[in-house]
Amino acid sequence: DHGEGGTFALYSKLCRHARVSSLPNFQAADEELSAAYKKDDDDDAGFISSNEDFGVDGKSEKSRVRLTLENHKVLRKVLLILALIGASMVIGDGALIPAISVFSAVSGLEFSASKHTHDYIVVPAACVILIFLFSLQHFGTHRVGFLFAPIVITWLLCISAIGLYNIIHWNPHVYQALSPYYMYKFLRKTQRGGWMSLGGILLCITGSEAMFANLGHFTQLSIQLAFSFVVYPSLILAYMGQAAYLSKHHPIDSNYVGFYISVPEEIRWPVLVIAILAAVVGSQAVITGTFSIVKQCSALGCFPRVKIIHTSSKIHGQIYIPEINWRLMLVCLAITIGFNDTKRMGNAAGLAVITVMLVTTCLMSLVIVICWKRSIFIAIGFIFFFGSLEALYFSASLIKFLEGAWVPIALSLIFLMIMYVWHYGTLKKYEFDVQNKVPINWLLGLSPNLGIVRVRGIGLIQTELVSGIPAIFSHFVTNLPAFHQVLVFLCVKFVPVPHVRSEERFLVGRIGPKEYRIYRCIARYGYRDNNKDEHEFEKDLVCSIAEFIRSEKPEHDGKRKKENAEDDSDENLTVVGSFSADIDGIRLCEEEPETSGSSGLKELSSSRAASEKTETKMTTKQPKKRVRFVVPESPEMNNETEEELQELMEAREAGMAFILGHSYVRAKSGSSLIRRIVVNYGYDFLRRNSRGPSYALSVPHASTLEVGMVSYV
Repeated sequence: DHGEGGTFALYSKLCRHARVSSLPNFQAADEELSAAYKKDDDDDAGFISSNEDFGVDGKSEKSRVRLTLENHKVLRKVLLILALIGASMVIGDGALIPAISVFSAVSGLEFSASKHTHDYIVVPAACVILIFLFSLQHFGTHRVGFLFAPIVITWLLCISAIGLYNIIHWNPHVYQALSPYYMYKFLRKTQRGGWMSLGGILLCITGSEAMFANLGHFTQLSIQLAFSFVVYPSLILAYMGQAAYLSKHHPIDSNYVGFYISVPEEIRWPVLVIAILAAVVGSQAVITGTFSIVKQCSALGCFPRVKIIHTSSKIHGQIYIPEINWRLMLVCLAITIGFNDTKRMGNAAGLAVITVMLVTTCLMSLVIVICWKRSIFIAIGFIFFFGSLEALYFSASLIKFLEGAWVPIALSLIFLMIMYVWHYGTLKKYEFDVQNKVPINWLLGLSPNLGIVRVRGIGLIQTELVSGIPAIFSHFVTNLPAFHQVLVFLCVKFVPVPHVRSEERFLVGRIGPKEYRIYRCIARYGYRDNNKDEHEFEKDLVCSIAEFIRSEKPEHDGKRKKENAEDDSDENLTVVGSFSADIDGIRLCEEEPETSGSSGLKELSSSRAASEKTETKMTTKQPKKRVRFVVPESPEMNNETEEELQELMEAREAGMAFILGHSYVRAKSGSSLIRRIVVNYGYDFLRRNSRGPSYALSVPHASTLEVGMVSYV
């Protein structure tokens, strides 16, 4: 999905081509963002978009499948749950793969210790390495990434050389095992026993299911080239070498790992060190893939808000999530200590791997029809060929439920419940807000000063609504008859595209007549975009409103009142770029009062700043920063526009206050027992323990005001 991978990347791709999105506040203006990506999807698929893309031809295969999904709520829920299952399994991989990778690598210590000291060496060593691995995550991949390539290349060359040595030394004819005939012969001879052993084979491909979730770090071509010409040949030589050794050494202790037995004793210690380093690198890749999946789920409203730290200023895909990192570490240590056995760990990891692959195959078949507009028979052939193979391995893994395979199922159920409860509660709360929003007629019936005292500054009201006035506003005005001279209803939302360009970041509009000084601002982000810090966000927000005021077409207030009363949709919103992207628009400068202004552009500065300069110095040790707008010379502004910009400047100079709605969500009377448990306990617990809006995390407490309300859903 334009440089992003994973099950949720496929889901967002489907959401752009069919109305199956789980986001409740999707607008018509967001279709323009999706349209650009849909055109690129068509170009990537190798054809030009036609009317079928918009469902005009209702007889087309793509339209029939799309309309079936759109018209059946149950199918949309099944599609969402399918994507959540794949995501929850990948998150579970973040605990399973490091555990088995490090434990199997450290198990080489068995050869230097007796069986009685096994528990005192292997398990503690594996736990220490895992704690060290998860503790390093907050430094970011880029700080130690320069070591990854040499370690992996050394490891691949090492296992290739050992495999080649074993082939030549023990059984040169083992290359015949590459023939599919022997696979058929093995299954025919062993029958049920051979089918059950397929679950162990999945360990050979562990990690590949999360490989494309790391597209934020690597390109698609680099993964294809590295896997086809380096990784795959090395693995084939390694496994052929082990097979050659085992063909001449049948009576071995099954408790030992086959790889270390086939390693010559003279180089066993160096290989052990390289194996541990390679296990750490492989685990690191899976953990970062887990962070990427969690961020995608959170952005699309399917995971509680968590703290996301961007560890690299150059590569946007490198992130760190503390809450997920430490919980994964605890689960990983519990699996390592509890199982203490690579066989049961392998059964657990194998089921997680094949489940993610099965989910990916199902979503991919829909992408073939809906997004790529290929024949439905191609999709059926795709899912039949790959799905049948994966179903064979899936059934072989599932039969080992009591031998460790229950772990990924339990982990995925926990994560699935968390994600679905959060999504359900968020959706119901938004529906309640929409039903109880205040009509604009109520606002128009007030006097220009809203019947209350207007104080200096900007009041920023956080809301999830993209139209209408939230009930929190009337609730606040009723209990506190004072408000700021400039009001902004702010909605920060994510759209199902990877990235939103800075030039299309904000949607800005006006609520009521000009003299009300009330604006609506919608900040849009893709599910892989980086949120700026609080100060930069404030500057972008004020500049977007100023640019909207400057570029707004003059209209009669009577006409505006009529339009706003009849329609509170997003038709009157204007797309405005962010402060950093709009080089031709208004720029905001904040400086100390003593600093001289720049020349070359028309400046609009606060007259009140000059008149109160002396007073400010007398009352405070550190005077407030002087705020001014640098406005392009053309087009010329009328006096009314300059006056409005002047007032916005003065409000910005006075400061900005954040008014956050604090809703207590409760199930309404008459609800079923399950709904009461989900809403009153499940969603309420997640909401109280999740992060607040990202832009408000660093806002001083003195500038934040929470307004409490109870929402009955």
